[in-house]
Amino acid sequence: MATKAQVAKSSRTPKFSTRIVRRCQLTGRSRGVYRKFRISRIMLRKLALEGKIPGMRKSSW
Repeated sequence: MATKAQVAKSSRTPKFSTRIVRRCQLTGRSRGVYRKFRISRIMLRKLALEGKIPGMRKSSW
């Protein structure tokens, strides 16, 4: 879980565009964040299993 300071720092506009830190909108996690959904892989899987992301379901083969 990210601290409030880390979340606040990542929400500011950086001096250079390469310094952008992408964080999960729900948890603040910095690693494994999907750009399309702006949430972490863990929360993406959880929401997909609950059926809260339209068109997405767990694959099985």
